[in-house]
Amino acid sequence: MKRLTLPAVIFSCFCILPLLAAAQELAIGSLQQVSTSKDSAVRSDLTPQQAAELRADILMAQKLYPQAITAYEHLVKEEPDNAPLLNKLGMAYEGDHNDGRAEHIFKQAIKADKKYASAYNNIGTVEYDRHKYSHAIDWYQKTLALRTDMAPVYYNLGCAYFDWKKYPEALDAFRRAIQIDPGVMTQHGSGGSIIQPRGTTDMASFYFLLARMYAQMGNAERAAHYLTMSRDDGYKKIASAKTDPSFASVIKDPRVQAVFQPVPELMEKPH
Repeated sequence: MKRLTLPAVIFSCFCILPLLAAAQELAIGSLQQVSTSKDSAVRSDLTPQQAAELRADILMAQKLYPQAITAYEHLVKEEPDNAPLLNKLGMAYEGDHNDGRAEHIFKQAIKADKKYASAYNNIGTVEYDRHKYSHAIDWYQKTLALRTDMAPVYYNLGCAYFDWKKYPEALDAFRRAIQIDPGVMTQHGSGGSIIQPRGTTDMASFYFLLARMYAQMGNAERAAHYLTMSRDDGYKKIASAKTDPSFASVIKDPRVQAVFQPVPELMEKPH
């Protein structure tokens, strides 16, 4: 299955491959505490189990998924009912493009802890990657039934609704995400140990939808930003924003008006 990267919107609205932010941040902080010696031990204040998990997290941050899988598998043998640890193992399999195994592990995490919301979300994103949007939505809604404060999950829900062409529902989900975390649309991975969608099928329309959402919120700067991205990505109906009631409150803003101006062609320099 082809993996599409969802460019820098949020995330460069998820402009990243699904780098696991929690592991990355942990690794960056922890690497500063690791000795430069080749055989150095990770922080002496950690238990052997904690040190082993930290090494596995570092492998994840480096995208060394097969090695991370091996490391997490060893840890899970010691703690088979550790839901967060199982979740990390599932994320490693997902990163290695083994969605079937990832889904199985995430369900093990749920079996270990029925209230562990991140695992529900991650099954949803496995379904999203399979383009099974209604299934993904079901899992995201289960996640939000457990935790209503997870902005990235609302973002994930919005992406699934968008690709299922349920645009009003997508807008509502994106609004909820922004209400919880205004920065969710400009950075990736703020949800911690959850996976976020890798791609969507029509970026030009996706950006236009975001422009409409920000226009409805009266945010001319962000509306102009996403209108520009939509235009540059080839959206054919960009001029419809001029008469779209959603843009009424921002349409006269110079930044929005500038989007409709002809893009000057580069002049050929004389030889």
